[in-house]
Amino acid sequence: MKITTTTGGTRQRRRTALGLLLACSALVSSPAAAQTRNVFPPQNGSLPSVASTTSPASNPASGTALRGDTSAQPATSAAADPNQDDPNVATGTTPGRNRTATQEPPYEDDLNQPHEEPLDRGAEPVETQEQPREPGDPTGIRMGSFLLRPSINQSIDTETRRSSGTKVRRDYLSTAIRGTLTSDWSRHSLTVTGEGTLERNLGSSSQGEQPEANINADLRLDLSNDTVAHVTGGYRFSREDDYDPNALGGASTQSGVHEFTGGASVQRDFGKIRGTAAIDLSRASYTDAKLSDGTIVSMKDRNRTGIDGRLRLGYELSPALVPYVEVATGHTFYDLRRDNSGYARSSQSYAARTGIEFDLGEKLRGEIGTGYEVVDYEDERLKSVGAVTFSGSATWSPQRGTNVDLGLRTTVQDSTTPGQSGWVEYRATAALTHEMRDNLIARLTGSSTLRNFPSGGPSDETVWIGGAGLTWAINRYLDLTGDVEYEQAGGGGTNDKIVRAGVGLTLKR
Repeated sequence: MKITTTTGGTRQRRRTALGLLLACSALVSSPAAAQTRNVFPPQNGSLPSVASTTSPASNPASGTALRGDTSAQPATSAAADPNQDDPNVATGTTPGRNRTATQEPPYEDDLNQPHEEPLDRGAEPVETQEQPREPGDPTGIRMGSFLLRPSINQSIDTETRRSSGTKVRRDYLSTAIRGTLTSDWSRHSLTVTGEGTLERNLGSSSQGEQPEANINADLRLDLSNDTVAHVTGGYRFSREDDYDPNALGGASTQSGVHEFTGGASVQRDFGKIRGTAAIDLSRASYTDAKLSDGTIVSMKDRNRTGIDGRLRLGYELSPALVPYVEVATGHTFYDLRRDNSGYARSSQSYAARTGIEFDLGEKLRGEIGTGYEVVDYEDERLKSVGAVTFSGSATWSPQRGTNVDLGLRTTVQDSTTPGQSGWVEYRATAALTHEMRDNLIARLTGSSTLRNFPSGGPSDETVWIGGAGLTWAINRYLDLTGDVEYEQAGGGGTNDKIVRAGVGLTLKR
């Protein structure tokens, strides 16, 4: 239905309500109405207040016309629709742009524009100590601020030994326990590693059993940004080999050796100069040996204590290369002033070395050095032992999943042979591990030991050891292992060949 306006135009019935609203706008512009409170307050700032709205007479540029003003609004023009720019008409249209300075701006929210702040801030970052463990590494037992990683291996093995034309075979069970305890501190760190092996022959005889135990601890103290200290300690038990130069001939059970070690070191950086001072203590205690006829032979005359000190000075050519020089000295005290043969074997040692430390990231790091060492014995009848020394270690990773560990070491060993002072022992080791598959790891190991005796003593002796093994991870807690090893000792009046093989299961946590 249509109605006729005062200008003669026609509008739809819906214009009636809009006209009434426009009339209210004209009334409130009078002084009396200006004091009247708006009965329709704006909601959420979408409509301006009535008091701030001006009339067309005072703001002709606003484009707002009252109903009945024929001079400002043609009836048939859609652009002159009074609903277009009236801020008080709730039609959903956008209010006009031309407003007075006192008018409150309308609230506009464009959902297509980015918000100033994220609606969801997400979880706050946590400290390193509070971060959850990696899901791919489920092993380990949490013990307060420490993480223990234990494992136990039970295997069945066989060994065949050929020596001086005789052949001896034994089958035995081997139980090996290993573990690593590491700290999770924000400063300083403690690492404890240990392993032990117990053998039990499948039979009544215990001949040839080789129990072993080894535990080491390293406490690192971060004294400052440029100063780091280490306090170390360790224990090791092993039994002498039958072809060892100090082994007792004709013994059914060789002497066992208890070795205790301890030490402290401080390393400080002075710009490009690195200084290290260290002191080490050692203690060797020997158990009795047993001859084939049941006779017990005491080895107390070999018990000794040693103290060594060293100073190292290095210069950082680059973060990857640090050449160094080192001097060391030590003294060995025997519990008995003279051994069973009447020789005073306490000694004083002196050494000087030079080498280079290298760190090429994850691919290659380590150090290598050479020098000279001499040992002077208290007994004048024992000649001094001096030799060129080689030492070093390196870790090389040619590709992901493949690691190679190399080592060199030179030591001077005391002899128990009457009139013989000692010998120089050179030892080289190598170990290769390769991940053939995610759950299959192959191992290769090898070592070579050269025992160089001074002139007038036994001929030089060489020991070769080579081994291979596989580890198949059945699941995250159980591994199947297989190993084979070949050992050969020649020279010095010995000719031993030993073959070992075994298969076992490893339970880890």
